[in-house]
Amino acid sequence: MATTTKKTGGSKTGRPYPDFHDHLAALEEAGLLRVIDAEVNKDTQLHPLVRWQFRGGIPEDDRKAFKFTNVVDSKGRKYDMPVVVSALSTNAQMYSIGMGVPVDEIGARWNHAMANPIAPRTVEDAACHEVVITGDDLRGEGKGLDAFPVPISTPGYDSAPYFTATNVTTRNPETGTQNMGTYRAGLKASDRLALRMVTRPGGAEGAMHWRMYKERGEKMPCAIVVGCPPAVAFMGPQKLPVGVEEMAVAGGVVGAPINQVKCKTIDIMVPAESEIVIEGFIDTEYVEPEAPFAESHGHVALEDYNNIFEVTAITHRKDAVLTSIISQLTPSESSVIKRVAYEPLYLSHLRDSLGIKGIKKVFLHEPLTNLRKILFIQVERGIPTTEVWRALYGAASLAAAIGKYVIAVDTDIDPNNGDAVFWALAYRANPSLDAQILKHKVRYGPRDPRTPGGEESMLLIDATLKADMPPIALPKREYMEHAKGLWEKFGLPPLTPEAPWYGYSLGDWNDEWDAMAKRAAEGNYLENGRRSAQMRRNDVMPNTSIRDVPDSPFGKNQ
Repeated sequence: MATTTKKTGGSKTGRPYPDFHDHLAALEEAGLLRVIDAEVNKDTQLHPLVRWQFRGGIPEDDRKAFKFTNVVDSKGRKYDMPVVVSALSTNAQMYSIGMGVPVDEIGARWNHAMANPIAPRTVEDAACHEVVITGDDLRGEGKGLDAFPVPISTPGYDSAPYFTATNVTTRNPETGTQNMGTYRAGLKASDRLALRMVTRPGGAEGAMHWRMYKERGEKMPCAIVVGCPPAVAFMGPQKLPVGVEEMAVAGGVVGAPINQVKCKTIDIMVPAESEIVIEGFIDTEYVEPEAPFAESHGHVALEDYNNIFEVTAITHRKDAVLTSIISQLTPSESSVIKRVAYEPLYLSHLRDSLGIKGIKKVFLHEPLTNLRKILFIQVERGIPTTEVWRALYGAASLAAAIGKYVIAVDTDIDPNNGDAVFWALAYRANPSLDAQILKHKVRYGPRDPRTPGGEESMLLIDATLKADMPPIALPKREYMEHAKGLWEKFGLPPLTPEAPWYGYSLGDWNDEWDAMAKRAAEGNYLENGRRSAQMRRNDVMPNTSIRDVPDSPFGKNQ
């Protein structure tokens, strides 16, 4: 069949949620979109260029989305279709625009959406069906998949261009429910992809569907959506309960049904406003080698046998843009999508599901670890040790592959500051009393030859204060703030305060010592000397605490 086009579909009129084009316009209005009109090679330059904003010391708030309008490949082929990278969640503000709520309300919106899903609405005409490619138009150089400007994510290691911003949609053959997941899809031919769906426990629901079709002796219908309304796009990385449909939860996010349309060659429903939809069947008899491809755990995933996706149709908007995300070594767009969504879900799990009081925030460590390995729970000072450990165990059990080191800290510890974390571990945790190792954790990342079964373990650490401690050994806040004013007055280099940047009490401090410090700061240290002279004695050794002498003003008997 030849390529066909349609004029209707995709109208914004009457649609109460933004599609991807609306999202790009909102990013541009917010100053979060860079348009590159210069020629850029998708095979060698495009992803490395965008990668620099994650590896070049640029603060997260200053990261942008990139739209490339003049894309070529290493053979000199030019592409009419633009490529957009990092437009979903390069920073929290971008995610907020996509969700339609302020950053501090994202967690509540997710909880509401999952508790109040809205079923999608089926339409007949759809923007994603404006161009339909089938039959011979799928096969041959420059046709089918080979006609699209799919970037190579990690030049020098990746074996092929890969679709990364995917919502791979499959259907449970028994219940009829659909699932969306974000899985990498590498080009093998103009009408063939290699698709990797995680098969480990707690992995991809799509892999569960594949096993069901395999038992039935049938190929599995599958649609790969590349670019769609942000509320739907955010669904792919989410870990919803098995059987919960992402399109309905997306409806809960926007407060209205998402428009969906049936694919042209398979019985799968996809978002009507999708940019590109790749339809086909996954072979359930054969698999073939896939990769190498640089993965989100920060290493190159080596060649494995994975699923074969045979393309039956490609449909897209006439004005489609090809969306791609930066994944691989974190921080990345992929890790921001997960962090912004997962942290509120973990907090809700601990607070609401488990009823643990005193939990302030959950941090999933992002740089170089893809939110999988290191998790911090920030707790209020003084909550019972039993509650700290309930929180540690609760966080360890929520997701199969998340958490290898789970650490509880006080609110004065910034988990984003490695030095502060080491400080808490050094002075607030006793390994023999405050650490527990849990076995039988699902492995995520490169293989460890010492664990042929693929299991890992977890280390839980209570690095919170167990008792009152002396103040932090820095000047009090008012003195540091005054000195900062002097610093700026003298024209010295700009400061970026790092916590802790002033001293504060940790409980082991009293009014007498506070008065002594105040006298010293006022120039009256001699008064303190007269006080200490009156407390001389000849029956104690040097380095003896004043509180260890029974009849001293602060002694144990006083």
